[in-house]
Amino acid sequence: MNDQLQRHARAVVFDMDGVLIDSHPAHRAAWGNFLRVMGKDVSEAELAFILDGRTRSEILIHFFGELDEKQLQEYGRRKDEIFRGMEHQIEPVRGVLEFIAELQRRGVVLAVATSASEIRTLSTIERMGLGGCFEAVITASDVSAGKPDPMVYRLACERMGIAANQAVAFDDASAGIEAARAAGMRCIGVASNGVTFKLIDAGAERVIPDFSGLRLDSIG
Repeated sequence: MNDQLQRHARAVVFDMDGVLIDSHPAHRAAWGNFLRVMGKDVSEAELAFILDGRTRSEILIHFFGELDEKQLQEYGRRKDEIFRGMEHQIEPVRGVLEFIAELQRRGVVLAVATSASEIRTLSTIERMGLGGCFEAVITASDVSAGKPDPMVYRLACERMGIAANQAVAFDDASAGIEAARAAGMRCIGVASNGVTFKLIDAGAERVIPDFSGLRLDSIG
């Protein structure tokens, strides 16, 4: 680890989808199925919108226009039912469990900052065997604006009791990278789908394909 990271990295904050879990294929399929059921003919290119750190409500409004709170809840529930049928297919991102175990051994404070719902986030953490690992878990229900607004990352640092410049974020979306950087954090991109340059352009200091073999001392 370089001297700057040794001095300042006291905490690591993980996005969830695409960082902790390899969920993007299932998410894309679930949203595609839901939109078709709702009579929306959406191209594969248009579906890319869902993978850029958006909250569920933001995605619904993008595809359906303004919806009242009752509609947002109902539509969201129906989409989540489709997704739950695919959850058994979802695995942790390669190497992330080992990396988290090392961070814990080294006394690094951990948090999750995601645009996903609270229920799905907490159930995912438990299913991965990570219950109790995170000092803070920030979800869509905790903030009024999703990424790239920095609120989700700022709140994670606040709840950990760590200054933003002492924390490193891992995120897989340009909106998430922008959010972390705006919060005053360093940010490392996670991507295996050809968006490396997009994440670098958004402010990631480097991009890794997954966490295989990653150690705290190798983050430089």
